[in-house]
Amino acid sequence: MSWDVRACSSVQELRGAVAPIWYYFGRSVPADEQFQRVERVLPPARMHAAWEKGYAVGGAGAFPFMLTVPGGRVAAAGVTAVAVLPTHRRRGVLRALMRAQLDACRERGESVAYLWATEDTIYGRFGYGLASFAAEIDLPRERAAYSASFGPAGTARVVALSEAESVVAPVYEQVAAETPGMFARSSAWWQARTLPDPEWRRRGGGELQCAVLELAAGPAAYTLYRLNGAFDRGVQTGSVEVVEAIGNSPEATRALWRFLLDIDWMARIRAGLLPLDHPLQLLLAEPRRLRLSVRDGLWVRLVDLAPALAGRSYAAAGSIVIDVADPFCPWNQGRWRVTAGDVERTDRPPELRCDVTALGSAYLGGFTWAQLARACRVEELQPGAVRRADALFQGERAPWCPEIF
Repeated sequence: MSWDVRACSSVQELRGAVAPIWYYFGRSVPADEQFQRVERVLPPARMHAAWEKGYAVGGAGAFPFMLTVPGGRVAAAGVTAVAVLPTHRRRGVLRALMRAQLDACRERGESVAYLWATEDTIYGRFGYGLASFAAEIDLPRERAAYSASFGPAGTARVVALSEAESVVAPVYEQVAAETPGMFARSSAWWQARTLPDPEWRRRGGGELQCAVLELAAGPAAYTLYRLNGAFDRGVQTGSVEVVEAIGNSPEATRALWRFLLDIDWMARIRAGLLPLDHPLQLLLAEPRRLRLSVRDGLWVRLVDLAPALAGRSYAAAGSIVIDVADPFCPWNQGRWRVTAGDVERTDRPPELRCDVTALGSAYLGGFTWAQLARACRVEELQPGAVRRADALFQGERAPWCPEIF
């Protein structure tokens, strides 16, 4: 082995360590403006790299997040910028990076790691389980009527991006605090990741816009969107691209989407990264016109099983004993008794047996134990155990993260 893995010790090393992921975006190194935004939210010590002769041949980063889980929040690693140069494939570089990263997460007290997978075949071997799906829509505007009319609700106004954070951040936090999969955004995150609008982000589309919906109590919803205008012989063919749309109540969400669906001069409304239980499916008179499609969303890895499971709430009394296999993080291996009040190792006979990836799938409430059992991802050892596990782990809403990090 001609390379070694360690965390970055300086901003200069951080710049070198993110170069492998930029290679796959068609650049040898990040542009100055891009890197300045990275270093505002990713401390050097949170980026591991495989170094060879002073150069990074692979890298793996982890944003420090507070992740919302059912009933609370836990310290989590938002895994990002994972890449190995094609010159060093199939040499164990990625495995070594994952090993160093998860060990560091455990030392920092981050009991969960999660990510968006560029390729969905990579992360299962490191203990990540598919934890959510994300929906995409492409709706013709003339088919955007609601099934039931409603009176005027609040007022909408366009806000300059330079002034948006103070208005929209409180709305986001209200929703993020109760939605599994979302994370708390710092001011640095808003300014470095969410609100900037460099040309490369537009991909030929319009400038990023922000609109805020105010109800009687103040700002209740906001949206970040682009207007991609186009005409064909005088007929509008352009689209509204919804980057993010968040309301702190059903009424606010309904009114916000009515605003987006009613923007003139646009033929279509497109949005991605929506939760599977998005209310548009029931709000619209013609839901099939959404042309809803589904892709994999978040992947979750329980780094330290006991505090991770203890950090979320449970919906029923009783207990379940789970025999967990975790060869990559062997400290998680064994039998665990999970109750609404405690998580502990036990010598009791197991009622369910599964790999740690199945726990990752069930952790945020995105998949039920019954679904996992039907997919042969969990073995029921005692009759009724799957039903009792589902009663314990039941969540109120689908996991959702409105951005790829």
